[in-house]
Amino acid sequence: MAEEGIKLDAVWKIFGGRANEAMSAIQKDNLSKAQVLEKFQCVVGVADCSFSVEKGEIFCVMGLSGSGKSTMVRHLNRLIEPTSGTLQVLGRDMLNLSPEELRAMRARHIGMVFQHMALLPHRTVRDNVAFPLQVRGESKSHRWEVSQRCLNLVNLDGYEDRFPRELSGGMQQRVGLARALASDPEVLLMDEPFSALDPLIRRQLQDQFMALSADMQKTTVFITHDLDEAIRIGNRIAIMKDGRIVQIGTPEDIVTKPADGYVKDFVEGISRLKLVFAHSIMVRIDEYSGAPLEDAPRAPHGTDLDALIDLATETELPTVIQDDDGVDIGVIDKATLLKGIRGGKA
Repeated sequence: MAEEGIKLDAVWKIFGGRANEAMSAIQKDNLSKAQVLEKFQCVVGVADCSFSVEKGEIFCVMGLSGSGKSTMVRHLNRLIEPTSGTLQVLGRDMLNLSPEELRAMRARHIGMVFQHMALLPHRTVRDNVAFPLQVRGESKSHRWEVSQRCLNLVNLDGYEDRFPRELSGGMQQRVGLARALASDPEVLLMDEPFSALDPLIRRQLQDQFMALSADMQKTTVFITHDLDEAIRIGNRIAIMKDGRIVQIGTPEDIVTKPADGYVKDFVEGISRLKLVFAHSIMVRIDEYSGAPLEDAPRAPHGTDLDALIDLATETELPTVIQDDDGVDIGVIDKATLLKGIRGGKA
């Protein structure tokens, strides 16, 4: 069983002077967000959020502006205090930490990368990356050694003595990522870190982040308003609306089985070719009654639609789908393939 890195349970955040009254009324009368605002002049930022993130997983949280995603992620290191609920990070009850223990968690175990990096303008790139270690009281030689290693990881060696104003936006974002990595935290919280960048630079940084994540096995909560980005980098995705999580699933789950009309609208323009796999659309082999399969091509159950289309163009025969042991378990003919491409429509 995978080990949990982060766990939230029934977390609420209500902003306003009468937040506790509003919370009691919500629990008693099941008030809506609009009713809470009208009756108590309070804003529901996060509503009954629960999820867990496995160690080493990239968990993406997405939604439109005002959906509560940035408010939610700031609960994980207690930059925002919840109105009610529980949260654990690396097995620690974050709400019961003393001020000293909380500072230690932030300094050593939880790194955060924001959209706007707030680099210190009077410090060089090297000193910006080393700053968290300076706060911890590490020696200068150790700070510079770690800083150099982290700059190498994000391909910024040679820029150590530059100042932030001398770097492009994408390079500044890399400095921010290096700074977050410098304290070697087990958990990374990333709040729309690439959203202000040009598409090409953004994609390059996504690639770099995914490579670093795979190599370093950081437990990551990644906030974005871009579904393409969430699908590209996330092991799982949570979609938020009005402070609530409306669906959690793999990219394939989100695209092929939207929980409601809101999620369906979100995914409507997404290409399915790299997100839908053979096991999702195949006909079970014991239910197949078409052409003989002796000479049919074989493909693993994890083959995506794009590759299945390539197979279908090379033969008139259907494709036989196999499990991890090479056993035939299903069949995809051209009609089944077309239905998969069209999202289950006849």
